[in-house]
Amino acid sequence: MDKLKMPSMESVDKFKAAMDSDQGALGPFMITSDPAYVEAAGYAGYDFVLLDMEHGPGTFENLQNLIRAANVAGVCPVVRVPRGMDIWIDRALDVGAGALLVPQIDTADQVRAVVSAAKYGPVGTRGTNRFVRSACYGAMPGSEYFAKAQETVVIIQAEGKKAVENLDEILDVPGVDVLFIGPYDLSSSLGHVGEVNHPDVIACIQGIIDKANAKGVKLGCFADTVEGAKKWRDMGIKFVSYTCDTYLFYQAAKADVEAFANK
Repeated sequence: MDKLKMPSMESVDKFKAAMDSDQGALGPFMITSDPAYVEAAGYAGYDFVLLDMEHGPGTFENLQNLIRAANVAGVCPVVRVPRGMDIWIDRALDVGAGALLVPQIDTADQVRAVVSAAKYGPVGTRGTNRFVRSACYGAMPGSEYFAKAQETVVIIQAEGKKAVENLDEILDVPGVDVLFIGPYDLSSSLGHVGEVNHPDVIACIQGIIDKANAKGVKLGCFADTVEGAKKWRDMGIKFVSYTCDTYLFYQAAKADVEAFANK
């Protein structure tokens, strides 16, 4: 038998390479809980799919099938866990998440808790079990699995004014791969709810970018449109989550309906 490989880790390597490239990494939020959409997104050429357990209707039983679909198509499965920490992080990684996105982060202590939950000792406190899906159900030697699992990507989501106030301390916590900016929540906290292109919001995001660049931490952000995604990329953001699967389907379907009706 060929040497076993962890289901998601090859895609993690490609995902990291995309973030290191000039173009950066692009991928949609997935909220349908349908593996077919995840697989199709991979074949379309996205660098990652963002499986949303915070706002989507999915369960952890279903999550493993979404991750399997990502593995089939060779695209990195990034899982946004619900609010709350340890158990959700543990479960997402056990079923094969290649990267984690943890929302509602405001303090350095919260960041340290995320990193600890996501990493095995001596770096962190993640519970050890080599019989989970991410370890090929025990078919992979434990020492090899536990070492490779430390390479999963940790992304924290700084969404509000409090996070911005604590940004210097947050960026100093080791073990964070990407700081993700939630522009809608940020706009709300700045008194401009939904106005993600308001000058105050853009200025705040630029300030975050400047500080993160000085600390050597990569940045992520959400975009509604391709034009918005390019704007973030041009500002130096390397991880761009682009709209979501249902809205992509809606846009394509609406364009087809309008084209068919056009005589």
